[in-house]
Amino acid sequence: MRIETSAGPAEIDIARPARKPPVFLLVLTHGSGGGVDAKDLLAVRDSALEANGAVVLVTQPYRVAGRRAPGKAEVQDTAWLEIIAAVRKKFRGVPLIQGGRSNGARVACRTAREAKAKGVVALSFPLHPPGKPEKSRREELLDVGNIPVVVVNGARDPFGIPDPADATEVKVIPGQAHSYRAGFDEIAGTVTPWLLRWTA
Repeated sequence: MRIETSAGPAEIDIARPARKPPVFLLVLTHGSGGGVDAKDLLAVRDSALEANGAVVLVTQPYRVAGRRAPGKAEVQDTAWLEIIAAVRKKFRGVPLIQGGRSNGARVACRTAREAKAKGVVALSFPLHPPGKPEKSRREELLDVGNIPVVVVNGARDPFGIPDPADATEVKVIPGQAHSYRAGFDEIAGTVTPWLLRWTA
């Protein structure tokens, strides 16, 4: 279904757990040029469904419009918070967890406090542009405040790997780059205990 935002329409795909009602809501989104069919996102989705959570996969307005670049962070974040507000009306009274991969992980971190998220799942958090460690995005990770953030990055990610001190947990998947070709069981195994902890 579509949700209208100030940046244009977003598309959402809702998955509900077999056991009802859900005990939490997980909202996930894609990287800058990708989609919600990324295998790491789907691994996290499946883990959440097994943990009796509802999952919403969000295709952001710029991707719905056919663009690969997200544009200004302020516009993207405002649209994300509008999406969260609309989705929460469908799942009232359960904790919100939000996350994404790459650029989507940045959005989830930047908006976590305003969205009142219980936790953040950051897949392939792009710490800096490739080859430019001086242009660090560390502050976006720290901007979540006291909200727990679980980071999963590949050991060969050219965008860098966050310092373990800057997140609640940083899991490094051996042999993987920015886009994962393997390690999906490890991703699920890292995220699942946090989903359960956040909703206990």
